[in-house]
Amino acid sequence: MPGLLRDYFVVLPDSVAGHTVAGQLPAPETTGAASDPTATGPAFAPTALGGTAGTATGTGIEAGTGTSAGTGASTSTATGTSTATATGTGDVVTVPHPSGRPWVLARPLFRKVSHLRRGRDALVLIGPGRVPEAVLADLLEGARDRAGLERRLARLPGLHHVIACLSGETWIRGTASGLRRIYHARHPQAGTIASDRPAVLAHLTGAPLDDGALALRLLDFLPHPLSRRALWRGVHETGAGYGLALPVAAPGTAAAPGPHEYRWWEPPPPELPLAEGARRVGEAIAASVRAHVGGLDRISCELSGGLDSTTLTFAARATDPAELSLLTVAARDRYSEDETWARRAAEAARGGPTGTPAPAHHIIPADQAPYFYADLAATSAELNDEPLPVAPGRARAHLLLSRAHATGSRYHLTGYGGDELFLGLPHAYQDLFHGNPLTAWNHLSGLRHQLGWPLLPTLKALLNRSTFPRWLAGAVTTEPQPVTRTPLLSWGVRQSLRPWFTDHARTLITEEFRTAAEQAEPIDPWRGRHVDIDAVRMGARHFQAMEDIGMTIGLPVAAPFYDDRVLEATLAVRLPERISPWRYKPLLVEAARGVVPDALLARTTKDHMSSDEHQGLREHAPELADLWTGSRLADHGLVDGRHLLRLAAEPFSPVLVEHSISSTVAGETWLRTAENAWPTHQLTPTTSEAVQ
Repeated sequence: MPGLLRDYFVVLPDSVAGHTVAGQLPAPETTGAASDPTATGPAFAPTALGGTAGTATGTGIEAGTGTSAGTGASTSTATGTSTATATGTGDVVTVPHPSGRPWVLARPLFRKVSHLRRGRDALVLIGPGRVPEAVLADLLEGARDRAGLERRLARLPGLHHVIACLSGETWIRGTASGLRRIYHARHPQAGTIASDRPAVLAHLTGAPLDDGALALRLLDFLPHPLSRRALWRGVHETGAGYGLALPVAAPGTAAAPGPHEYRWWEPPPPELPLAEGARRVGEAIAASVRAHVGGLDRISCELSGGLDSTTLTFAARATDPAELSLLTVAARDRYSEDETWARRAAEAARGGPTGTPAPAHHIIPADQAPYFYADLAATSAELNDEPLPVAPGRARAHLLLSRAHATGSRYHLTGYGGDELFLGLPHAYQDLFHGNPLTAWNHLSGLRHQLGWPLLPTLKALLNRSTFPRWLAGAVTTEPQPVTRTPLLSWGVRQSLRPWFTDHARTLITEEFRTAAEQAEPIDPWRGRHVDIDAVRMGARHFQAMEDIGMTIGLPVAAPFYDDRVLEATLAVRLPERISPWRYKPLLVEAARGVVPDALLARTTKDHMSSDEHQGLREHAPELADLWTGSRLADHGLVDGRHLLRLAAEPFSPVLVEHSISSTVAGETWLRTAENAWPTHQLTPTTSEAVQ
């Protein structure tokens, strides 16, 4: 099973049954780019068939960089504490319970695992780089409880999965941005087990696919809280900003209480002026870039020509790599400005400090870039946590990352997340209207004239006070898509069900929305902040596709804008200064000032690739027809396969102009991969000796 087996971790209970579950984990691959040590970045564990193991020093584990005793284990004593041992079987790293049974099993292909134990308290961080021993000690030893540890963790870039044991309670969390997520399931013998990959839990528990959750993924946007619906029955996602607590059994009892969620993150109040907020955003971006690529000799950046990728290009240059490669995909549209701005940025980056190597700029000609929907069969190389609507563009992403890998890059940076953070959505003016109605109306009037919103509908939308549950219950409709001049000031985007959905799919989707609405609470009481945070989390979920393609190729890929510290610094800025109808991404512009040349910060336009998508429907009509022949979604009763076959033969149909097919394509390709994910011959133990 390709993508899924390359990078995951599992948290197990301290029991014989938990140890048994460890032996049922999927075995590492032994073939392909992802198992070739020469094809990866610095964090790759260079083990395939029981070779060298991950290191263990009692305080930190760094996959594939330390010593090996020839048996896959290395032990040392942490000063002033009990001995902590971690073993690596092949490229699987094991952090044990005090009993010696496996607690955390991780297969960190690119990420690194850092571990510290003090008595019965322990801390595990899984992120882009190793956390030094002294930092781990300061984090754990100075924390008396969960809240105290969270305050200390806020000093680090917000990029880690956190697994901790304090006072007998294990708790796990991902990131507030949603880039790192947590799932859990009930195993019939071992009880609650947790992982960052839902399919691993589905495999361990034998969970079947959930048609309701699958039907939801046929929509273009899946709002909170429905985005948390895992694709397998009995597998549950812990919400972003929440952690999962796993209590231990009380003395004299056999069973531990069930898991419960707790909230560890709250968005900061929007109080900072632009200047101070920009300084903090700039510092957070720089710290996140350093956390990913600091100290590496060869790195690469996607340089689209937009403000987001340009900012990261100059932040990456500031880490002083020996080689920096910049990659740009030329556009087919003759009116596109991206390539022009990318060339300007690359030229400016070459004029760095004396002694700094000039970056190499690689432009991929437009005629070499695949259209959307190309090579759909190749999507089987990765099993994402869920169908992602970016899947139809996989061939294009694979081309760019392959070219980056060919430069010798050890880490690739992208500007994903910049739009969600810095463009600002119109919904935010609902928040501003409550405290400063004149300023809100002034800004909204400017936006209204740009977007062509009629006056009365805009006023009606601004004064609308519908609750989040009421909005969610009616967020899908069988009516046509709203016209582009419809004001968007509610809790999200209302979506039309596609005409090729079956009645069964329509019923499943509408019931899912209505059921969720019965107990739904917004991410934030303020409508605009709710929408802003939900958009960031949606983008972070979609970015997983890029990370998984990178694993296929052997190149780690990062989106520093999804760092929690960047998100927090952005939300802390006063709303009328953070977004403006008269300035393009004002907060990012000011954050990048002094790092990015002023001439590059003057851009106020953004290109789109909609023409490539429409042309892709025509160029790859035969592949789409093959996809709908024997459709697995149709077998599940969710789509009308004959309708989709007719549309494949009519790529310029008005139906496809009004309704995007990308999510349906993503659902079909994902389902085919998921249903063939676990060949039985791959179910081999990950530990060589039972510990009981």
